[in-house]
Amino acid sequence: MITDYNPTRKQQLFILLSSIFLTNALVAEFAGVKIFSLEKLLGLMPAQLPFFNGQKLDFNLSVGVIIWPLVFIVSDLVNEYFGRAGVRKISFITAGMIAWAFVIVLSGTAVPPAEFWLNLNNTDPSGGHFDINFAYTSIFRAGMGIIVGSLTAFLVSQLIDAYAFHYIKRITGSKKLWLRATGSTVISQLIDSFVILFIAFYLLGNWSMQQVLQVGLVQYTYKISLAILLTPLIYLAHWAIDKYLGKKPFIENS
Repeated sequence: MITDYNPTRKQQLFILLSSIFLTNALVAEFAGVKIFSLEKLLGLMPAQLPFFNGQKLDFNLSVGVIIWPLVFIVSDLVNEYFGRAGVRKISFITAGMIAWAFVIVLSGTAVPPAEFWLNLNNTDPSGGHFDINFAYTSIFRAGMGIIVGSLTAFLVSQLIDAYAFHYIKRITGSKKLWLRATGSTVISQLIDSFVILFIAFYLLGNWSMQQVLQVGLVQYTYKISLAILLTPLIYLAHWAIDKYLGKKPFIENS
């Protein structure tokens, strides 16, 4: 027997999805300052694929992009159960919290360090001189550029994702969840993958345009590949949520 729809559980669901969405987005902002080599991680030689102007393309990605597929899944679930209004709500809340974190961390890099803290951390593992305050400031202020770029890319890509998701749904109906989930990601992440790098590392950093294109292409390929591979997880989450709520809820469009 199908139980009646439970509005309290729906509210709890939105809080849970929003918390996962916000936490992953915020962590990605600060972790994303590091670029890592996928080939080294897997113990492989650099790919050195042909690229523009005779350059070679290796698989280098931002650490922040690793957890971004979780944001895709949560965003699609919010789209499915709470409509564009729900996506807009969590997107603007998340953007506000990221901006708040920006202010706090920027202030943290500006305050004078305590002498004992500098003295306790003044050597590196090999015994050489180490300026921990310089390292702290360098890492977090590099993250500031990512935050500025990602806030722009994040809001634009999320709103486009929500629109594309519902546009595809109007065409296909309630069927083909995989198509609207993957299709909206393909469109929105084309913007997100390049805009954030362009602003954070080209306009506000020291990258060349070629480096932006190289890393952006690799990250876009990674995101789309994961979006496709994680499609079964979206169906599993969809089934679990329907069971949790008691029956398939009415979609709140706006």
